[in-house]
Amino acid sequence: MREEPNSAPLPPAIAVDPYGEMGQRACPEPPHAYRTPFARDSARILHARAFRRMAGKTQVFTRLASDPPGDHFRSRLTHTLEVAQISRTLARALGLNPELAEALALAHDLGHPPFGHAGERALDSALAVHGLGFDHNLHALRIVTWFEERYAAFRGLNLTLAVREGIIKHSCDYHPAIHPELAEYFLDQKPPLEAQLIDLTDEIAYLTADLDDGLDSGILTVDQVREDVPLFRVFYDRVLAEFPAVPSRITIYEALRRVLNALVTDLMQEVIRRVALLGATTLADIRRAPERIASLSATMEAERATVKQFLYDNFYNSPAMIEAHEHASQIVEGLFALLVANPDLLPEGHRGEIASEGLARTVADYIAGMTDSYIELLWEHHSGR
Repeated sequence: MREEPNSAPLPPAIAVDPYGEMGQRACPEPPHAYRTPFARDSARILHARAFRRMAGKTQVFTRLASDPPGDHFRSRLTHTLEVAQISRTLARALGLNPELAEALALAHDLGHPPFGHAGERALDSALAVHGLGFDHNLHALRIVTWFEERYAAFRGLNLTLAVREGIIKHSCDYHPAIHPELAEYFLDQKPPLEAQLIDLTDEIAYLTADLDDGLDSGILTVDQVREDVPLFRVFYDRVLAEFPAVPSRITIYEALRRVLNALVTDLMQEVIRRVALLGATTLADIRRAPERIASLSATMEAERATVKQFLYDNFYNSPAMIEAHEHASQIVEGLFALLVANPDLLPEGHRGEIASEGLARTVADYIAGMTDSYIELLWEHHSGR
């Protein structure tokens, strides 16, 4: 089954062909009767245990320390689904491969540990003592190539080359001399546009969602956001003028929906402009470009930076969130130290990895796979707290 002909703004040969080199797997498999290779990759990611565990992992926060549990704030999983929706829509509108974009979006956060970015920083800090570090992109690659065990013929998910490349390169570049183990992923070249889009669709999704969750939690106020975030103010005031009688929460939702749409539309238009400016007509042209093509326009990039700085100043680093971050660090670093000192506490399967991976990396792998609630219970059990 092949994709429909490309009739969108970008030249057809820029889209990744699922039946060419990028659709190949490390362990060859016969083609499916009615699914493309990238569609199969999406399904494998969706059915993975690591994907399900994202439902129990923090995006920004689950609840405030003084509040009862809440069901409405984003988890790592619901955020991922939002990124997948935006990515597939944008890729299709541009004439890229929407199934590849969706697969990459579904996999982009697989490697995150519990407690969101606070947990990642804590795990990286704990590993630094042992001369190591934690990178959620590289950890995601290890998940899909090794940790997931679901198939009789191979270890991991046996994803296509395009998806494996995009998992590690969607948000950053790795130097070939520092990471020779990644040589097969074209480290001296730019990733395809489908992968480049994910970094920005991820940010667009979480910036608008975090404004939503910040307002819903009460950490942020409408007046505060309206005053300090011009992009929000423009759409919020328009909604008020158009629908003066709707409840305040609907005005907020409508304004944020329009903010998201403005960011996505700008990204689409800027990609088209940059591809035309480069004169790119093939994927090889995209790979050889001097810089990544996927970007917001200069005007919208300034708006995005303003939103992000506002969230850091008023939400991510608010007193309530700092308390949550300190709690996360205490648990992650405490459990890491305890398990390194007492490796017999590791499950049997993880103990078997120590000989090849080393104790510190094995402990980090174990912790990275945990949900927030599981690591809380395990820490309470082992620490007696």
